[in-house]
Amino acid sequence: MENKNPQEIKSKIIETIKNSGPSLPIPVAREVEITTLFVSAFLSELIAEKVIKISNMKVGNSPLYFLPGQEPLLENFSDHLRSKEKEAFNLLKENNFLKDVDQEPAIRVALRSIRDFAIPFKKENEIYWRYFKISEQDFKSKEKEEELGIFEKENEPEKNLEKPKIELKKEKIKRDPKKVKKNLKTQNSQKKNEKFFNRVKEFLMEKNIEILDIESFNKNDLVLRIKSNEKEKILVAFNKKRISEADILKAAKKASEYELEYIILSLGEPLKKLINLWDALKGLSEIETLK
Repeated sequence: MENKNPQEIKSKIIETIKNSGPSLPIPVAREVEITTLFVSAFLSELIAEKVIKISNMKVGNSPLYFLPGQEPLLENFSDHLRSKEKEAFNLLKENNFLKDVDQEPAIRVALRSIRDFAIPFKKENEIYWRYFKISEQDFKSKEKEEELGIFEKENEPEKNLEKPKIELKKEKIKRDPKKVKKNLKTQNSQKKNEKFFNRVKEFLMEKNIEILDIESFNKNDLVLRIKSNEKEKILVAFNKKRISEADILKAAKKASEYELEYIILSLGEPLKKLINLWDALKGLSEIETLK
């Protein structure tokens, strides 16, 4: 089949994708009766010619190939998204629109990763995300509805507004000072966490390291699955200036769960004894026991 007319092969590939929807190279190669290597070359040509498109999402190790207009069918493969990406996908699908700055750091990163489903746009210098099946015009319509609702409330008879005002005043009197203090503490903690996350993200961007997924994130540490020099690794970032032996063991244990090499990041230099131990281990060949 490899000796057939290239244009004939391309036509058959297009017909296959047209009938099957977004497809992986192996099923297309099977249908067209050529090797996966050959079909990948033809798919690349068709992408360059803008006849077909390629997904940002991967199913296994391969992206999906589809025809213009088949974008909605990509939703059928959303189960292949990673954990945090799936969470962001569901959140966006449920709300249609999300304001970037209002989302937790992990969701903000995930939204930037699911480019097949999350489309960014700007409104008054703020970044928003829309679900790919929803148009930006729908956002403008939603704004108008909200403005109209506010306008109608403002024009209600004054007597109807007196009761809510009284209830609001009572609410303020009932506020628990301890609860208010706790809420402020939580907000400050969230801001500190986001600041730490952004520092890590900027560091990785400068090093051209790609964030693949967020495994865990709390006030003490951040665990990311990353890709550095085309190699997947685990990065454990500690939100403190000095890391201890226990921190290294914790990072090693986490990396062993994924059977990956790991990188440790902290806000300062490690303890001097750890640096000395690291230098000593570099020249260590093996450890044996006398019997």
